[in-house]
Parts: sequence; structure tokens; C-alpha cells
Amino acid sequence: MTAALAAFGRHVARALVQVVPVLFGISLLVFLVVHFIPGDPAVIAAGLESSPEVVERIRTELGLDLPLHQQFWRFLSGAVQGDLGESIRTGRPVAQEIVERFPHTFRIALGGTLLAALLGLLVGVTAAIHHNRLWDNLIMVLTLVAVSTPSYWLALMLMLLFSLELRLLPSIGVGTPLHYVLPILTLGMQSAGLIARMTRSTMLEVLRQEYIRTARAKGLVEVVVVYKHALRNTLIPIVSLIGLRFGGLLAGTVLVESVFAIPGMGRMIVEAVLNRDFPLLQGSVLVVATVFVLTNLLVDLVYAIVDPRLRTA
Repeated sequence: MTAALAAFGRHVARALVQVVPVLFGISLLVFLVVHFIPGDPAVIAAGLESSPEVVERIRTELGLDLPLHQQFWRFLSGAVQGDLGESIRTGRPVAQEIVERFPHTFRIALGGTLLAALLGLLVGVTAAIHHNRLWDNLIMVLTLVAVSTPSYWLALMLMLLFSLELRLLPSIGVGTPLHYVLPILTLGMQSAGLIARMTRSTMLEVLRQEYIRTARAKGLVEVVVVYKHALRNTLIPIVSLIGLRFGGLLAGTVLVESVFAIPGMGRMIVEAVLNRDFPLLQGSVLVVATVFVLTNLLVDLVYAIVDPRLRTA
């Protein structure tokens, strides 16, 4: 037991060490990409009709008159301390803007991921058990439809059905928990189709293995064979896909947030691009990218729990 904990601790330490250069590279990439976007933040902050003197004063206040490497160091040192600057458009701290908006995006992304994982695993296992039969063919058709359906179209159809026709759920805003139901359904259905298809293919491969035949020959109940012996050995690629889908949903909620009028990170990033609000843009992208990296770190740790052999790899 002690040796297992020590191995797991070393695995965690290696993963944490690898995260540091990745986060530094992301910070540098975000900084450079934002600064190559056309438009002068000083002119935008001052107004198009402002005098050159006012523009220069604002450029100095924003630190845009400094060499690029000094601007990056200023941005990086501030980000480490939680200071991402101030929004050019609102004048409020970027960190405060993110704190207000990030929870909405996190809730719908996490909800969509959990829905997709639960539904995808259940449907995928069911399809694998009934391979080449009616249930398998029906599930494959439905998952193909789910994967192929654009999120904005599905959002509009769900809004039309549950809000306008049945009047069961609110259509826009974030006032109550019920406001998150339709966005979570919209984000979760497409990912559920992907996870179901991955689960089916990996389960079919595992169910053909010799140890599964041995377990059945011993007289084990089919539920135990499938969910205890087979499913556990399919979790590595599925966990990887779930982690990637969470990061994708977190960064790709723009359309869903726009349809359901959710004041989340996706809409804020789009507004920052349109307004050339560089501090808000680079701060928002950095936070989303950091959460994505930390999610992959968590997935890596889950690997070590699911398959102890990876702790020493």
C-alpha cells in the first residue's frame, strides 16, 4: 500500500512539473496572438476622435509604449499574482469580469460533460452487448445524428419545444437552475454521441479477449463480466475523450451562450474581440487555456488510478 502511494505521488509530481512549461508557453502564445490582432488599443480606449496627446497618454498608462518583451513580463508577472489588468471598454479589473462570468460557462460545460459521459457510457455499452442486432443499429443511427447535429440548431429546436410549445423550461438567462437545463442538453448530446461510439468500439474489442471468455466460463453473471471486467479495461481512451470534450465545451460555448443569452466566457471573448479589448481578451483566453491544461492533468491522474501500471511508466 505504501509503495503504491509513493508511486502515485511520484506520478503526480511528474505531472505537475510538466504543467509549468506548458502554462508558460500558453501565456506567451496568448500574449503574441492578441498583440498581432489589428487595431490600436490606445486609440480604441481614447476614442477615434481623441487628440494624439490623449492617445499617447493612454498608451503609456496601458504600458503599450514598452518593448514587447517588457510588456510580456508585465503581463506574466501580473497573471501569476492574479492581476490580469483592466478592461479597456469597462475600466473594471479583468479578473473581476472573469469571476462573474466564468461560473456560468463552467456550470454548463461541466453539466454537459457529465450528461455526455453517463449517457454515452450507458448507450455505448448497450450497443456493444447487442452487437449487430436491432438495438446496436438503432443506437448507431441515433449517435450519428447526435454527432452531426449543429449545436445552434439543436439549441433552437430545444427552445422551441420545451420553452415555446410545452412551456416547461425557461429559454434565456441564468436566473434559476432550470435555466441551465437546455444549454446542458444542447452541449451534452453531441458529446454523448462521440462517447457512445468510442465506448462501443472499445467494448467490442475487449469483449473478444480471452479473459472475458474465462470469466464467463466461470459462471459469472453477465452484468459483472461487462461492467466490472470489460468496462474498466475500456476506460483509458474513454476518460481521455471525456477530458477533451470538457475542454472543448468550456472553450466552445459561444453559440450556445448566444442562443440562450447566457453571460458566460464565450460571449465575453467575442465581445472583447469585437471591441479590441486586449487585456480582457488575453486574460480570458489564458484562463480558459489554463483550465483546459489542468483538466488534462486531472485526466492523467485518473489514468493512474484506473490503470496502476501507468504510475511507473
